[in-house]
Amino acid sequence: MPRFAANLSMLFTEYDFLDRFELAAETGFQGVEYLFPYAFEADAIKQKLEQYNLQQVLFNLPAGDWDAGDRGIAVDPSRTAEFEAGVPKAIEYAKALGCSQVNCLAGIVPDGVSQEQATATFVQNLTFAANELEKAGISLVIEAINTRDIPGFFLTNTQQALDVIEQVGSTNLRVQYDIYHMQIMEGDLAPTLSQNLSQIQHVQLADNPGRHEPGTGEINYAFLFQHLDDIGYQGWVGCEYKPKTTTQAGLGWLKSFNQI
Repeated sequence: MPRFAANLSMLFTEYDFLDRFELAAETGFQGVEYLFPYAFEADAIKQKLEQYNLQQVLFNLPAGDWDAGDRGIAVDPSRTAEFEAGVPKAIEYAKALGCSQVNCLAGIVPDGVSQEQATATFVQNLTFAANELEKAGISLVIEAINTRDIPGFFLTNTQQALDVIEQVGSTNLRVQYDIYHMQIMEGDLAPTLSQNLSQIQHVQLADNPGRHEPGTGEINYAFLFQHLDDIGYQGWVGCEYKPKTTTQAGLGWLKSFNQI
C-alpha cells in the first residue's frame, strides 16, 4: 500500500494547527502536508515534526492572500515580483522543515488576462521557481484543480500540466496528481497514472462527490491503491479530504488497508 500523509489543513481541524501534528502521529500517520506554513515560525513546526517523528512531505509556495480569495498568483502578469519574492521564503521553510518538494498553485486567471498571457506568465514563473528550488535541492510540482470547486482556475487537467512542464523544460518540475480533482475533470484515473508515472511526483486523494474520505463516494480506492503499487509509484499520497464527521471517526478506510 502507498505511504499516506495527513493533510493538516483538512484533517483534525477541530484542533489548533500546531496540535494536529500530535494527532496525526497518534493515529498512525508518518508524514504530513498542508497548504502553507508561513503563519508560524519554522522552528515551532520543526519542533512538532521532531517530537512526533513525522516527515514534512509537502506545502505550497506563497499563493497571495488566501482569505481574500487568492488561489495562487503564478498566472497573474501584474504579480510576478510578488511570486519571485515568495520563492526564497518557501526555500527557507523547506530547508528548516526537511521538506524536499513544494507545490505551485497556478491561481485564477485575472479579469482581462488572456489564456495566452496566463500561460506565458505561468511558464516564466515556473522557470524561475524550478531553477531556484533546484539550487536548494528542492523539487517543484504543479497541480491541476477542478473548476467546480475553484471556478476560473487556470490549470485544470493532466495534459495541460504536462504541456506546461514541457514548455518550462526543467527536470525539476513534475506533476502533483490529485485523484479527486481529476476524477471530476477527466476521469480515467488508472490509465492516466500509468501513462504519466514518470512525470508524477506526488498524489493526493479524496472521494467524489463531497471531497470526503475514501469509501464515501464513487472512486474505487481499493483498486487504485493496488494500482499505484502495481505501477511502482514510490511517492506519498496526501490525504487532502474533508472528513464527513470527524477525522478520527472517518479513519476506518485507512484501518481497512492495514495502515493503522
